[in-house]
Amino acid sequence: MPVMLIVVAETIADAGLAYLGEHATVDQAIGLSPEGLRLRLAAADALIVRSATSVDAALLAAAPNLKVVGRAGTGVDNIDIAAAAAAGVVVVAAPRAVAISAAEHTLALLLSQARGIPEADRALRGGSWERERFTGVELHGKTLGVVGLGRIGTLVARLAEAFGMRVIAYDPHLGADRVRDIGIEPRQHLADLMAEADFVTLHLPLTGETEGLIGAEALGRAKPGIRIVNTSRGGVVDEEALAGAIRSGRVAGAALDVFAEEPLTESPLFDLAGVVVTPHLGASTVEAQARAGMEVAEAVIGVLEAGGRSRD
Repeated sequence: MPVMLIVVAETIADAGLAYLGEHATVDQAIGLSPEGLRLRLAAADALIVRSATSVDAALLAAAPNLKVVGRAGTGVDNIDIAAAAAAGVVVVAAPRAVAISAAEHTLALLLSQARGIPEADRALRGGSWERERFTGVELHGKTLGVVGLGRIGTLVARLAEAFGMRVIAYDPHLGADRVRDIGIEPRQHLADLMAEADFVTLHLPLTGETEGLIGAEALGRAKPGIRIVNTSRGGVVDEEALAGAIRSGRVAGAALDVFAEEPLTESPLFDLAGVVVTPHLGASTVEAQARAGMEVAEAVIGVLEAGGRSRD
């Protein structure tokens, strides 16, 4: 039986690499340009990526033997699903692996924004003791609006309830009865949730439907003083519109882990008080990366051992 070749384009946990190595030859092609990666894929049976690699039609065309693409994380918006399907390539991910870490990071951002922790830290390290300047707000008794009630959104809701928050949710793909079954108050329209919530947290994939969902219109209908948290996908938020709403005072602040363009080192949001930013760290824990590496490795090997799907 021919030895299978798996190209790993981004770092995954050692346990996942070891598992792959038990079943196939592993080529760690990390940090390559798109052109360099295409060359390495000429004989590949499988490709594993995280979020930085764009798996588009050109990349797939450079890999005539490719049977499966694995995403070591949740969401596959950096993979052209239609092009993969047309090429007979299976796409798998690790949606369960990072849910806990992403939910905990969401709460960390929620708390950091509410209490101004990063700004207070910078001020104190700079020699300034400013207790009155950094008067924050409590989570207890506030209303949290969860947009997207999948694994991560549901976990965030449960964690928020432990802080004494009232949780409402909007999910265009879940009926009101299903949301109630989860134990959360449903809202039929995003505008209703935005008008009622003190904090809003986003947990949506990036699609044509969700791109720019939190933009000028949604923010214009928001409850004055609302605070926005996004750990899902950057393109869900119109960053220019959010910056404008914060400058106007309509939005009290925001905490963002993801951005429309990544990596990002400059943004109008960076200069605004009340904004907390992190560089896409939602899944960046030892535990989440170990789970993601193993989950995607097992999924990829499963597809390869099942024969994948032949190309037309």
